Amino acid sequence: MRVEVAVFATLRRFVPGMPVEGVRYLDVEPGATLADLMVRLGLPPEEVKIVMRNHRQAKLEDPVADGDRVAFIPAVAGG
Repeated sequence: MRVEVAVFATLRRFVPGMPVEGVRYLDVEPGATLADLMVRLGLPPEEVKIVMRNHRQAKLEDPVADGDRVAFIPAVAGG
């Protein structure tokens, strides 16, 4: 299976070799979860505030499917 993974803002520093646009493609085993992807990328759980799968908020225990688009988003501050 192959999934598209986007890592935003401050989370990029945890993923060596992440392209500037913050998107890369990963081959994953059947049955892999969003949590498995997070671990594989080296993202600290306490830094990830929102996980999206196919443009919808998801839970870390959700499985991924071939062709999914996954995004890991940190907490953001604003005024």
